[in-house]
Amino acid sequence: MKKPITRRELIKSGLVITSSLCGISSARLFSGVGRSTPESTYDSKGLPTRILGKTGVSVPIIGFGSGSRFCRILEPEKSVAALNYALDHGLYHWDTAHDYVFEGVNSEERLGLVLKERRREVFLSTKVAERTYDGTMRHLEESLKRLQTDRLDIYQVHMVESLEDADKIGAKGGALEVLHRLKDQKVTRFIGFTGHASAEAMTAMVNRYDFDTMLIALNHHTEAKGDMEKGAIPAAAAKGLGVMVIKVIRPRETVPGIVPEDLIRYALTLEHVSSAVIGHDSLDVLKENIALLKGFQTMSAAEMEGMRTRLAPFFSGDRLPWMQPGYRDGVLS
Repeated sequence: MKKPITRRELIKSGLVITSSLCGISSARLFSGVGRSTPESTYDSKGLPTRILGKTGVSVPIIGFGSGSRFCRILEPEKSVAALNYALDHGLYHWDTAHDYVFEGVNSEERLGLVLKERRREVFLSTKVAERTYDGTMRHLEESLKRLQTDRLDIYQVHMVESLEDADKIGAKGGALEVLHRLKDQKVTRFIGFTGHASAEAMTAMVNRYDFDTMLIALNHHTEAKGDMEKGAIPAAAAKGLGVMVIKVIRPRETVPGIVPEDLIRYALTLEHVSSAVIGHDSLDVLKENIALLKGFQTMSAAEMEGMRTRLAPFFSGDRLPWMQPGYRDGVLS
């Protein structure tokens, strides 16, 4: 019998990777062989969708976030059930990251349990926190193996924190160089970046480099520099980037009376926002969000102003762990 092709061989069919006894070396060459993207079968099941900027892809207005909240589903069968339910009910955009791990639960591995059978149904995003060429390539290989796929829909530079960080990402031999080559070789369809620490840095990423998407926190962060909602988001939209938002429901942890439904509606009413990526830590929460989408209505101008007033105590209240400098979602120590 012919020996089955391993996942490593699939990866190497598009990327020629050389290694040394000390691990992955700095010598990495891309082959000239491109990849064709298998026909996708996205189905929103009637849930509202929006075009994700210049990608041209329609995505549900809520993305399935699989960071720290999702990783708290400790039983594999329960996380698989949640993922299948999400897909069966129209949430086909899944967002994860190489570093999303909690108490031994690896987010990418959990997604891989479903993706191995249903890859064509999912618009898949993952992230890399490495900044060097070699580090990014190493994490890419690990991510593809865990996800049980040889292709991505969006590959994102994770957690842009400062102008210095933006410099490092775009430097010769940096992560951005890898992302562009991966896109050229069709290992990923699109490339993007994420962050919640600095509107200045996020705007710099928009203006300096060529990306397809931005995943950004709202102004729900005490260490944030600048205005995400009025600065970085319009800048990204002006260049055609698809804008997705995170940290949408965090104020409910400190401001009494604010419910997730209102926070989600607020985020999705903001101009230029295509979707909100929201973490799900149970099937019940997932069902609630799907129900919200089925009857979704944007907020009026008066409702938006009222929500901003209600959010005021959040910005002067107690600081939560995720507000601290250096926090990385999904990596809890």
